[in-house]
Amino acid sequence: METLFFGALNSIVEPAVRAGCGAPGVVPTGLVVLETTGRKSGRARRVPLLAAAFGDVIVVSTVRGGRSHWLANARQNGDVRYWLRGAPHEGRAHVITADDAMPRVEHPLARSLARKLGVAAVSGVSFAIITPTDAPRPRYTP
Repeated sequence: METLFFGALNSIVEPAVRAGCGAPGVVPTGLVVLETTGRKSGRARRVPLLAAAFGDVIVVSTVRGGRSHWLANARQNGDVRYWLRGAPHEGRAHVITADDAMPRVEHPLARSLARKLGVAAVSGVSFAIITPTDAPRPRYTP
């Protein structure tokens, strides 16, 4: 039932968020759409997520905790695409959960955020820190 509810909600919210509605901007928190590669299917999977922008670093989280498929997908393949203010961007997701070791992060601001969020992850909240990349990720073609 929960999966059906979130699937229906995402199908309504996702197009609006990709168009730029609700994105972090003047207020640093809002919504982004994150696209991961399905760990079983290999297909592109998109989901709207709560986000906070810190310069060029985006922190995303979910209300569903560690059970979300996007977390497992990003953990397996950190190359992601995200939509922010109506524009797609390429990035690298660094997943932080209570069960995972602290990810290795090169970006200085993201590394600092990862240390701070690692403490919060102990309480069961899961995050991904997205750092920008220049390399476009391959697109799924059926």
